[in-house]
Amino acid sequence: MSRTEVVRLPVLGRRAVNTYLLKGRRPVLVDTGTPGSGRRVTELLAAHGVDPADLALLVVTHGHLDHFGAAAELRRLTGAPIAAHAADLPPYTTGRVREPYLPTGPMGRLMARSRALHVRVEPFVPDVLVNGPTALAEFGVDARIVPTPGHTAGAVSVLTDDGDLVAGDLIANSFMGLLPGRPANPPFHDDRQANLASLRAMLALRPTRLHVGHGTSLTPGRAHRWAAAEQLRLDRLAARGRLRTRPADGPSSDPGRTGVTMTAWE
Repeated sequence: MSRTEVVRLPVLGRRAVNTYLLKGRRPVLVDTGTPGSGRRVTELLAAHGVDPADLALLVVTHGHLDHFGAAAELRRLTGAPIAAHAADLPPYTTGRVREPYLPTGPMGRLMARSRALHVRVEPFVPDVLVNGPTALAEFGVDARIVPTPGHTAGAVSVLTDDGDLVAGDLIANSFMGLLPGRPANPPFHDDRQANLASLRAMLALRPTRLHVGHGTSLTPGRAHRWAAAEQLRLDRLAARGRLRTRPADGPSSDPGRTGVTMTAWE
């Protein structure tokens, strides 16, 4: 087994939006950044000694524009196939995210008003359709894709055999990385309880480090403590009927309404 190096590639700001390069026997990219950032990503790859044409795979963690916005462009630029979960196919094949966004706090409510989050981007059909845990050895890295639903129905993370967890938006840093190293929710979750269940399930696998889409990496201990406090907070909100979730397909459900919500773990 060869060591898989995880390299953070900041696409927007110093750490506001990250993609990740996995360097094993062959390179793999996790997430593609905001719409139009394909050239920026290829420049970052080259700066780390990777010829973009050598990329073995593009993994998209979920169907939000800051993670799949440049997927189609990067597939053209690199020739690499795209892997993504089947449950987020509608955003990928239409180029539009499921709306409305469900904010996790004040920053999410503010960001939801931004026109940039409501545009249509170039759609794509994944070349590798993920429905469950998927090994990446054939693409040159000792790692696996693991479904971690909750942030969106088709959210996934990538766990290397060395214990590095590329967590997408399972967890973030405060204020989109402005407070580095401080655990927080990202601005939006489709189902906060399901996402937290996914996070705790991944922490139970004892990763050595969590690499997030917004901010700098987190230690498992700090993520554990944050998750425990967040569970108490969500339990109080649920008891008061103040948690909104999105049904598996369709608009969000208001507190008290019935609807089929996403499972917490697949």
